[in-house]
Amino acid sequence: MPRSTENGFTLVEVMVALTIVALSLTAIAASMNQMIDAANTMRERTYASWIAQNKIAELRLANVLPEVSSTSGEVDYAGSEWSWRAVVSETGIESFYRVDVSVSHAGSEYVIRTVTGFIGEPVPVGRANQLFNRGIRASGATS
Repeated sequence: MPRSTENGFTLVEVMVALTIVALSLTAIAASMNQMIDAANTMRERTYASWIAQNKIAELRLANVLPEVSSTSGEVDYAGSEWSWRAVVSETGIESFYRVDVSVSHAGSEYVIRTVTGFIGEPVPVGRANQLFNRGIRASGATS
């Protein structure tokens, strides 16, 4: 019987190779999906943190002592609707308050990020600079 001189892959070898490629592509797709989810989560946490920090800054810039209370609202930020809730509480130090701002998507109870800040008694405009400059002169530093 003459021996065939044709070289090539058998059907079984081709099927095994295709199976390996299919499994590899599935694993790569799953890995990419996880990376996309992680990036989306990180983006949401960053936006929520910025919203909370903005609310704390607004309370500070109002230049009045806040009342111990809870307020909430909604804001449109980065093309999405967000809900925030600010809780002002006492710290045990006179005229010094703690503010906890929690941020979530509008209509959701899941809190994405909570940021804590502190607000003290407001001082007249420019007073902080006067105290700072007095401290520099007292230490002997010159500008």
